[in-house]
Amino acid sequence: MNLHQEGKKTYFVSDVHLGAPALKDNRERELLFVKWLREVGRDAEAIYLMGDIFDYWFEYRTVVPRGFTRVLGSIAALTDQGIPVHFFTGNHDIWVFDYLPAETGIILHKEPFITTIGEHRFFLAHGDGLDASDKGYLLLKRIFTSRTLQWFYARVHPDLTIRLAHRWSKNSRLSKNTGGPEFMGEKEGIYKFALSVLKKEAIDFFIFGHRHRLADMVIHGESRLILLGEWINAFSYGVYDGRRFELKKYVP
Repeated sequence: MNLHQEGKKTYFVSDVHLGAPALKDNRERELLFVKWLREVGRDAEAIYLMGDIFDYWFEYRTVVPRGFTRVLGSIAALTDQGIPVHFFTGNHDIWVFDYLPAETGIILHKEPFITTIGEHRFFLAHGDGLDASDKGYLLLKRIFTSRTLQWFYARVHPDLTIRLAHRWSKNSRLSKNTGGPEFMGEKEGIYKFALSVLKKEAIDFFIFGHRHRLADMVIHGESRLILLGEWINAFSYGVYDGRRFELKKYVP
């Protein structure tokens, strides 16, 4: 349970996709994201990075992908100030192990996380792998999370694995810059997943990324489903002041 401090806010952001080879403005977006981190750090009680902050991330035993120095430094500065920064692995940065927690002080989440903040109960996850009907992706995620396959992958030289990952990313929806399929409301697998959770326990806010769409809808009673959007076109984020949750777009 997280006790809320008066005057403080909790921030949520997802799908920044730093370093995406399909995008041409990675440096500009990184600088903008760093500016946002510094600004919200002034009144942040906690910050939740809800997945796909990096377009690709794999931690070898002694090597990590080059770049992202400003972002990593900004996160470390926040945690050094005592601000909890929660990092959820997404489908692009699924291979976070011990480097980021040790170096930057993040609190790592590889699974959905339920917590109470202020007056409300939150269900937090990146949002991938929750649609039970998406058998193809569920199989792919099992492959990506296989420790055996990760061990073999780590034996390949980083220059080759990063090149392969970038080629994969260039063929993703980012290359089309369309944001993916439109949000279909009650037909969404993630909506059905949220309903299944509500049968077991009370949740006020379901907060997800992954879909690259903005949404805020009531799903049952006063429970709300929130999609955080992305930092490719919308530059959107969520903020909670202990009583009210809002979706906003960052305008520096």
